[in-house]
Amino acid sequence: MSTSQIMLADRESISPSTYTDVERGWINVKECSGHGPSPSTGGSSTIPMMSHGHSFGRATSGNGRIASPGPAGAISFAATALLLSLFNVQAGGVEHPEVLVSMAVFTGGLSQFMAGMWEYPRGNVFNATLFSLYGSFWMSYATIFIPASGILAAYEDPLELSHALGLYLITWTIVTAFFLFVVIRRNLALTVMLSTIFITLVILSTSQYSLSGMPIVQKAGGVFGIIGALLCFYIGVSELLEAELRPIVRLPLGVL
Repeated sequence: MSTSQIMLADRESISPSTYTDVERGWINVKECSGHGPSPSTGGSSTIPMMSHGHSFGRATSGNGRIASPGPAGAISFAATALLLSLFNVQAGGVEHPEVLVSMAVFTGGLSQFMAGMWEYPRGNVFNATLFSLYGSFWMSYATIFIPASGILAAYEDPLELSHALGLYLITWTIVTAFFLFVVIRRNLALTVMLSTIFITLVILSTSQYSLSGMPIVQKAGGVFGIIGALLCFYIGVSELLEAELRPIVRLPLGVL
């Protein structure tokens, strides 16, 4: 039996309901527009090829059964970050961000954390790590402002509380720097977005250590946060459009 016959028999022995052609690393060239059988393979219409998906700016091997959770993760982060940043610039005269708690728990927290969990079976390590950790960030941040947690009540000195929050934000600034280091050669949109979020966290961390100029510094962090949130919305919508067969428009991410 020839090698090609062995490979064909092996492929046919696997139940289609168990593995798809994409999962096995095979794709039918005839199904791809503008391509046909390769002359070098004697007219064969199947060649080993990795499936490419948009997936937050990174090509990954999809499996045809789990939809990309990338847009949900990106938009969840963007919406929560936008709301927090609007509070930081005191939009509409709002100075108390307590209404953010519910959104941070469910949208930025739970929804984004679930998106990270869905990325694991898709084999997307970066997205799984990014979404799950940032989802944890929002849930932990919201917990600080939930009275039943007792966290705020534990600090009798406002200065100590401010410094504690500063250390909290510095920790997540470092985490964001790691993410930025990984994607810096991936695509322009994701790199700029994470760079903006990094700057936002640096400014907000600084604001916790400069009580006299805190309102001004905090507003500056809010401005950068709004920019970062809008960029994240752009990436999320870009992925939603990429998933459509006939998108009304495509939003480029500037692949590097």
